[in-house]
Amino acid sequence: MPYYTSTGFNVGSGQYQQQQQQYNNQSDHVMNLGNNNWMNSPPPPPPGNWQPSQPPTMPVSGGLNSSDMSSNYSGPHGPALPPPHPSVALGFNQSTFTYDELAAATQGFSQARLLGQGGFGYVHKGILPNGKEIAVKSLKAGSGQGEREFQAEVDIISRVHHRFLVSLVGYCIAGGQRMLVYEFLPNDTLEFHLHGKSGVILDWTTRLRIALGSAKGLAYLHEDCHPKIIHRDIKASNILLDESFEAKVADFGLAKLSQDNVTHVSTRIMGTFGYLAPEYASSGKLTDRSDVFSFGVMLLELITGRRPVDLTGEMEDSLADWARPLCINAAQDGDYSELADPRLENQYEPNEMARMVSCAAAAVRHSARRRPKMSQIVRALEGDASLDDLNEGGKPGETSTYSADMKNFRRVALDSQEYGASSEYGNTNEYEQRRI
Repeated sequence: MPYYTSTGFNVGSGQYQQQQQQYNNQSDHVMNLGNNNWMNSPPPPPPGNWQPSQPPTMPVSGGLNSSDMSSNYSGPHGPALPPPHPSVALGFNQSTFTYDELAAATQGFSQARLLGQGGFGYVHKGILPNGKEIAVKSLKAGSGQGEREFQAEVDIISRVHHRFLVSLVGYCIAGGQRMLVYEFLPNDTLEFHLHGKSGVILDWTTRLRIALGSAKGLAYLHEDCHPKIIHRDIKASNILLDESFEAKVADFGLAKLSQDNVTHVSTRIMGTFGYLAPEYASSGKLTDRSDVFSFGVMLLELITGRRPVDLTGEMEDSLADWARPLCINAAQDGDYSELADPRLENQYEPNEMARMVSCAAAAVRHSARRRPKMSQIVRALEGDASLDDLNEGGKPGETSTYSADMKNFRRVALDSQEYGASSEYGNTNEYEQRRI
């Protein structure tokens, strides 16, 4: 793993320090926290009556006006917090935060600011003293898997910048504590609006915009990053929505870097059942086309309004299995009534629906090599490519062996109660469901 140079405030001495830290699975830390052992406890708590510690005053160097620097850190959450190191800029540029700064921003990681929680930890809404809204993801202390996730997210997200990817604002390493700081997106997740209690019915134009934006973000990870980045957990709960319902792909905690000259990456299976590509679920072979399959399932959610797996028993197969023959029939006769979400009340543009259905059908093909690239899906959704380009591999289908394997895999997952839980096959996203 690469080295990171990080700057932190030494609470014990009142001085800033700069250290190089090589990420590993140990609990080494970037910032010297002196004797403040309470900072090593996982958030939450601290309790609701937490008060930030008053840092010592310190000289400012580097040619910046001290009042300009401290103004960004003095706000309504308590005593003035230390200004950033002159080499670290606030705003949506990657920077380090101290535990005190993030605790102040989240009102002591209070329950009122809790956005959600999952297998790796908690996500709180925060407000920086300059008014900037953030989402603070706190990994559970002592979780080796969580530490690996932190390392992966910092390593990957710090490299990528795109309109349709969630921005990393900064991070904090404080003893055993690891926190990621993201931009805050006010409209929750796609899953919340499709399957939750948002009270908002996404119209067709919004659904198409979400599909296109998330497709562009994923295409960037696959085709414009070198080495390519495989997300490995594309799903509706990992698509965050901004104030205009523009989509941003989130949660790179399960991502894997793949060298361009390597055909696949063999890895321990992680992800969410219902979205897993068959070759990945059965053998652990991971390629960019595994992400394409997951994206196709998400397109089917946008089209039908159904969940990827129906735990009520009304739909015996997964959403992908259920939708495949309907997609073929709809493409042949132009009738999308069996597929379309009833909440749309047939209010959609038929040509746009045809494009999205064709993209979904091609993306969930059993054969990975017959699935299109994400850039092909982007062009098809935009109307800049013929739908025949998606059908080079033939019609979507599956083998009887695959069907039996996936049904058995589903039974094992459900019997072990992993699906729907905060586990490898459950809800690994933590930024969801609640709006502050």
